[in-house]
Amino acid sequence: MASHGGTNLQAIMDACAQGVLNAEVKLVISNNSGSRALSRARAGNIPALHLSSITHPRFEDLDLETKNMFLLRGVNYVVLAGYMKKVGPALLQAFSGRILNSHPSLLPKYGGRGMYGDKVHEAVIRNGESETGVTIHVVDGEYDSGRIILQDRVPVLQTDTIDDLRQRVQKVERALWINVLRGFCDE
Repeated sequence: MASHGGTNLQAIMDACAQGVLNAEVKLVISNNSGSRALSRARAGNIPALHLSSITHPRFEDLDLETKNMFLLRGVNYVVLAGYMKKVGPALLQAFSGRILNSHPSLLPKYGGRGMYGDKVHEAVIRNGESETGVTIHVVDGEYDSGRIILQDRVPVLQTDTIDDLRQRVQKVERALWINVLRGFCDE
């Protein structure tokens, strides 16, 4: 699941195609009909769906449809690779312990509701942190509170802009996804 550019998705797709991951991306869902993630999936011949409050005004219906689409495709793990919405209880129950999310900080620092993307990087720079990083964790019912699977550190330079820091964090994030997923694929 992805909301915008799909760079993490592309890294995962490439790793699958190159045999780095013994896995298959079976479905991509985005809450944003114009997301690059959907076009990346379609270019890779992966089924891609736009599911959002536009297609399903009731959250409960959206949650059930999301769950059903993953079950229909025989999905084993759900990867939130830049997905900017909270997932619902039906999806959480159906894939308990099998929904993974990446967050652009060393959780529990700079996590929780409202802390995502550039908001995290801005806070890290504003607070004078010397390092930040990426966390991949299991999703539970609360924002950024699930069991941490793996973290990787990224130095914060005194000259960093939000854009500089974002680019370095995203590069580490893509590699971290592959490392984590390789572990799950080998199970």
